[in-house]
Amino acid sequence: MEYVNLGGSGLRVSQLCLGTMTFGDKAWRDWMLDEEQARPIVRAAAEAGINFFDTADMYSQGASERITGRLVAELGGRDEYVLATKVNTPMGPAPTQRGLSRKHIMEGIDASLDRLGQDYVDLYIIHRWDDTTPIEETMEALHDVVKAGKALYLGASSMYAWQFAKAQAVARRHGWTPFIAMQNHYNLIYREEEREMIPACMDMGVAVTPWSPLARGFLAGNRHRQGGGDTLRARGDDMAQSAYYSEVDFEIADRVAQIANEHGVKPIQVALAWILAKPGVVSPVIGVSSTAQLNELTAELSATLSDEEMERLETPYIPKLIAGHG
Repeated sequence: MEYVNLGGSGLRVSQLCLGTMTFGDKAWRDWMLDEEQARPIVRAAAEAGINFFDTADMYSQGASERITGRLVAELGGRDEYVLATKVNTPMGPAPTQRGLSRKHIMEGIDASLDRLGQDYVDLYIIHRWDDTTPIEETMEALHDVVKAGKALYLGASSMYAWQFAKAQAVARRHGWTPFIAMQNHYNLIYREEEREMIPACMDMGVAVTPWSPLARGFLAGNRHRQGGGDTLRARGDDMAQSAYYSEVDFEIADRVAQIANEHGVKPIQVALAWILAKPGVVSPVIGVSSTAQLNELTAELSATLSDEEMERLETPYIPKLIAGHG
């Protein structure tokens, strides 16, 4: 496993980040893994050299944070791993239990730390943009979280590039803490981020840590043109069904499978090799439901993708509507 700096910071993270949205309560999603099912995955990730773990308050309404916090605490000293969580999405029915107001951020970080069983998180991420709160209020509150020692660095997630640039400008204008990472929606079959967000991040020295680098498993090659797929998650993942599944998407997945066959590897390894080769990308967030999947993703390709193979993978793509900002 290689280690890289997260954006312009000195924080060293593994080339892959383990996302823990799959850890939690089956009442939230029927493909959730409980703590005992998740434990071997976290251990295998650490053994593979992964030191970066990503969760969010809203994943299984806090259950993911509880499980993730307990499992990473089993790995060793707190100084040996990097832990990220998020704030914004609703955590209850009240209007004050969501968004990026000072109130929700201050209450949100304390609630997350309590669930995680941690004194601080390394990376605190705003989970999308909040149109109802002035960005000045959000950035000052986040800065105060950092100054209080409850988070060491700040990150953001899917939004428009102009919004992200505005947030960064506000932080710098006031001497507040800027974002060092952007967790955005990016993979072989959703490449709209190449237009503005990724170039903007590269210009600002911000790390791109894509979510869904395997298109929610679509690029594993086990989805069906008539809908659904071979796994429990594939059969019940409405977001994937709405964001992907076009004929062009299947053509790209077919090319991934062809190149994987030529290399003697799994399709997900080719899809991951592609995104790791793209400019600006640092530590894609991978989600798995078994140690076997994790081992496939952490296995090295027998050969890197050639320019010709990269072109074969990219040629069928056609522009898509923006997805993932909501």
